Amino acid sequence: MARVARPVAIALGSNLGDREAHLRAAVASLAAILEGLTVSSFIETDPVQTPDPQARYLNAAATGTSSASPLDLLHTLQRIETARGRTRPYRFAPRTLDLDLILCGDLVIDTPELTLPHPRFRERDFVLGPLAEIAAGWRDPVTGRSIADLLAALSSAAATRVRPDREGA
Repeated sequence: MARVARPVAIALGSNLGDREAHLRAAVASLAAILEGLTVSSFIETDPVQTPDPQARYLNAAATGTSSASPLDLLHTLQRIETARGRTRPYRFAPRTLDLDLILCGDLVIDTPELTLPHPRFRERDFVLGPLAEIAAGWRDPVTGRSIADLLAALSSAAATRVRPDREGA
C-alpha cells in the first residue's frame, strides 16, 4: 500500500559555530527528503528558555511534502542534526543544528517519542514568523487556526505583556 504524501513543516535553528553554514547544510539535506521544498528567510533571534547565557540563534522554517512516516521523518531530522555535530548534553543546550518537526499534514500524535503538532510551536515567534512567511494559510490541526492567525495572536499577546500601565498617569 502506497503512503500518502503529506505537507510537512520543519523549524530550523542554530546558535553554535557557523550558524548559516549549518542551516544551509540542513536545507540541502531537506531538499533530498522533501518534495517541493520552500525555505523562509533566515532570521536572528534571542535564545528562549535557556538555563545559561547563550549566543543568538539563526532560525528559519521549511515546508515540503513527504510520504515518509512522521517517526521516520523525526529520525531523519535527528541524523541530519548529528551529522552537523549536534550533541544533547542537557535540555535547551546550545546547538549546531536544531530541526523540529512542527506539522505533518493534519496528523495529531502524542507518544513518548513524538508529539505533533510540535507542543510549543504556538508560543514561539521564532517558529511562527518564518513559517508564516512561507505557509501563512496552513492550519494547526488542533486549534484550526492558520499560521498567520497564530502569529498575530502571539504578537498581540506579547504587545499586551509589555504595554506600560497607564493608570494613575
